[in-house]
Amino acid sequence: MRTMDRSTERMPGLALRILPFGRYTRGPGSVVERSMRVHSRTWVIMVSGFAEPVVYLLAFQIGFGALVGQVAGPGGQLVDYVAFVAPALLAASAMNGAIFETTFPVFFKLRYAKVYDAMLATPLGPFDIALGEITWAVIRGGVYSVAFVLVMATMGLVGSPFAVLLVPAALLVSFAFASVGMALSTFLRSPSQFDYIRLVVMPLFLFSATFYPVSVYPDSVQWLVQVSPLYHGVELMRGLAAGVLDVSMIGHVGVLAALAAVGVVATSRRIGALLLG
Repeated sequence: MRTMDRSTERMPGLALRILPFGRYTRGPGSVVERSMRVHSRTWVIMVSGFAEPVVYLLAFQIGFGALVGQVAGPGGQLVDYVAFVAPALLAASAMNGAIFETTFPVFFKLRYAKVYDAMLATPLGPFDIALGEITWAVIRGGVYSVAFVLVMATMGLVGSPFAVLLVPAALLVSFAFASVGMALSTFLRSPSQFDYIRLVVMPLFLFSATFYPVSVYPDSVQWLVQVSPLYHGVELMRGLAAGVLDVSMIGHVGVLAALAAVGVVATSRRIGALLLG
């Protein structure tokens, strides 16, 4: 088993080339800073990631909202359909962005570019890499979330001061799914296997009470919807947007936080087993 410090002493130049920060830094912040520098040249792609949920929102505002009218929202109160869907789209956007950022890019760095091998030749460890990559995904998701909440406010879809908590809630959703997405990426051996991840993400998007209340499902199916991780994010954000707070929110936060913690630990262990074992 190689020793980190000795490898670093022999390869300081490589460490600085792989992590070009202007100074030799340690910890997850180094990984985040590297990602920021890399993506500073592709800011147009980052902006395009914000466009999809906004287009969905406009479509519901102009089309579906006029057809459906009002539906039962949090606490049983009637809300316009677009106000019902908007917080769910924010949660889904946080999920999709996190999964996108921590699947194929991570797979490429791990299997082809060997970026993580080079990082491990520095004082960085597997946990630093895992937490750094996941943190970058959360930061990127946070930028989208702030912009999306501003669009919601402009469209008059924010009905409570508690809506300021939508951004932290979106960051929690991003953290949970980024952790799981990165952990799953370490098990993939070829790009074609990403179809398995899409096979899971799409049903989560469609069947997590995103577009209609869980009560429309048959009783035998409702429990399956309620174990969906995205369902907890959707319900949390709907309550915050409507200003209806109840004790169930603690459970939603707990599920997402537990998912994030398990994902970080699993990712760091997988990276360690693959590259240091």
